[in-house]
Amino acid sequence: MPRSRQATLRDEPLLDADTHSEGFRHTREARRGALIEDYVELIADLIDDGGEARQVDIAARLGVAQPTVAKMLRRLTQDQLVSRKPYRGVFLTDAGRRIADHIRARHQTVEAFLRSLGVKAETARIDAEGIEHHVSAETLDAFRRHLDERGKL
Repeated sequence: MPRSRQATLRDEPLLDADTHSEGFRHTREARRGALIEDYVELIADLIDDGGEARQVDIAARLGVAQPTVAKMLRRLTQDQLVSRKPYRGVFLTDAGRRIADHIRARHQTVEAFLRSLGVKAETARIDAEGIEHHVSAETLDAFRRHLDERGKL
């Protein structure tokens, strides 16, 4: 069955392979970093809220098993983003805190932008969790300008 003419029309011609693949490369890189960023941001949130981040709390909030968290915490320790003290929990290094603050700011900007478009608070919070890792600096700046122009930043 032939596809409708409207479904096959493009506004622009198909990009060359190198240009086209750049978007996919960017997405793969963002996906790899997103998990680390989620952990670091959550650890910061737990520390800021209750003074400590424990493995059990991280697992509960991410909805994963404790061995999964333990594996990631080993990686974050190797990357020098967190430090761990026996029987005390997980702490962010200065580098980990910088990443957490950066991601939190991105999240807040994306969430505020979505809210400015009329997206419900809960939906904006959930959607921002994914968008914050994939949005480019250029687009994030545009979000900030949009918010600033409307006095929402």
